[in-house]
Amino acid sequence: MSTEKEARSAMNQQRQQEKHLQQSMLSRAEAEVEIPTSDGIEAEARELMAQQRQQEESLQQSMLSRAESEVGLP
Repeated sequence: MSTEKEARSAMNQQRQQEKHLQQSMLSRAEAEVEIPTSDGIEAEARELMAQQRQQEESLQQSMLSRAESEVGLP
């Protein structure tokens, strides 16, 4: 095989490898976007639970204050 053909073959192989690498990277990126990580889900769940707990505590405090004012407690 001539040097020119060897160079073309090597360049072709390199292009194919680069294309395969790019496709693999794209597939991984798409998978990460589509499937949220469990860490992210757990963190979001903790935040939502904390917000819900704060809202419930605020509601209870509000109800207690109303009850006290209706009964006439200071």
